Amino acid sequence: MLPTVSLAAGPVKVDAKDYSCAQLAQIIRQSKKVYVRLGFGGRNFRYPPAQCGPGDKLSTASLRDGSGRQCLLDYACVNDPMSMYNY
Repeated sequence: MLPTVSLAAGPVKVDAKDYSCAQLAQIIRQSKKVYVRLGFGGRNFRYPPAQCGPGDKLSTASLRDGSGRQCLLDYACVNDPMSMYNY
């Protein structure tokens, strides 16, 4: 069962171990903003990729899904240390 799209401004939160790579990609495309937990940490994903927030940059993210397969998602928003928003 995939999480539903919420009308709140915050991202949908999902745990990577509960979904396959294809399901994670589908959740990100449908929800537009997703926070994916990866063990003790997590990453923010945005779709379409051009919509990263100020101080972030577009990157690829490698993670393991629920079955242990390696996923490569190309729309991660990660902190950009060179951005003027991070000073």
